[in-house]
Amino acid sequence: MKRQKIGLILTGGGARAAYQVGVLKAIAEFMPYRSRMPFDVVCGTSAGALNAVTLAVNARHFRKGVRYLHNIWNNAHINDIYRSDVIGVAANSGRWVMGLLLSVLGSRRYNRVSLLDNRPMRTFLERTLPCELIQQNIDDGLVHAVSVTASGYGSGHSVTFYQGVAEIKPWRRARRIGVPTQISIQHMLASSAIPFMFPAVHVNREFFGDGSMRQIAPISSALHLGAERVLVVGVGHGAVEEEARRAKIDSYPSLAEIAGHALDSIFIDGLEVDLERLNRINRTISVIPEELRSSVNLQHVEALVIAPSQPLEKIAERHLANLPWTIRLLLRLVGVMRGSGANLVSYLLFEKHYCRALIDLGYQDAFKRRDEILLFFEQGGAATCNDLSQ
Repeated sequence: MKRQKIGLILTGGGARAAYQVGVLKAIAEFMPYRSRMPFDVVCGTSAGALNAVTLAVNARHFRKGVRYLHNIWNNAHINDIYRSDVIGVAANSGRWVMGLLLSVLGSRRYNRVSLLDNRPMRTFLERTLPCELIQQNIDDGLVHAVSVTASGYGSGHSVTFYQGVAEIKPWRRARRIGVPTQISIQHMLASSAIPFMFPAVHVNREFFGDGSMRQIAPISSALHLGAERVLVVGVGHGAVEEEARRAKIDSYPSLAEIAGHALDSIFIDGLEVDLERLNRINRTISVIPEELRSSVNLQHVEALVIAPSQPLEKIAERHLANLPWTIRLLLRLVGVMRGSGANLVSYLLFEKHYCRALIDLGYQDAFKRRDEILLFFEQGGAATCNDLSQ
């Protein structure tokens, strides 16, 4: 059986990306102990980019890479991602307010501001993630390609920065392009720059923000990079609670509720739409006679999706007290402590207690689907094959 290239798609979602680590932990346990990474193509967006690049760096030993990720998220602290000390929060908030006031007067002096100061994240990534190992793993045949997607504020394009084998060609589609490069910390910072929360990052010739913005086809990048079947780990709870739809809400939404709704649209909606599109294409291909399929520029792509079985904002609501008091005060000013304002917190709560709860949920969700996951790999000719441990 010809081995198919398997792609892993890790979507964005700030602190919600801890859920992905639980899923990966379960998958690692399904594999032989010293297995190489079972994914040929790894695509990451937003905080998912950190997880994707870490796997690519540790492609020789999959379980080791997952264990490394687990240690990072299991001991997460906000101070590793953005400043929460009194001076840092006060100074950044002052610049933010000053920037808003001066922008009214047309001044650009303080325009590079955001609600939170994420400079600690750069220091943390530079200390823990040797990106130079990616090319070595590509040269050794352990990785076919790895990508990080960011959104250009100037061009309005969704740009997928990729590093892979020489045969991969750049692509250009409506509002999205693929650009070959050497993946670096700068690309991950750009991909995870949540709008308004974190500052934009300059890469090459323009400033970039979170890759989930304008990412209308999250699965497409993996296919361009050679994946023939994909495993998607989402961070949004798919089921809509009927009681929430029927509930009468008279109070005007707070800024935090609006921001949380906007982030859901950025991080979750694009993936759901793309999966619907993929399923439609697969159904169309299935009704085309075998002898005519070669004339159609479409291929069937098997996709396995693992998403949270519980709403992550509900889990975040139980861990609000773990936020430093400075951040609680800052977020309270925008109404984050009211009802569904916890949705916004679910993206910003980089604290170990919350992250551990998400890791455990991801692990349990994946473990319940163990047979389905193993079948997905086996049908691609890669799950339990001996070449995984070579």
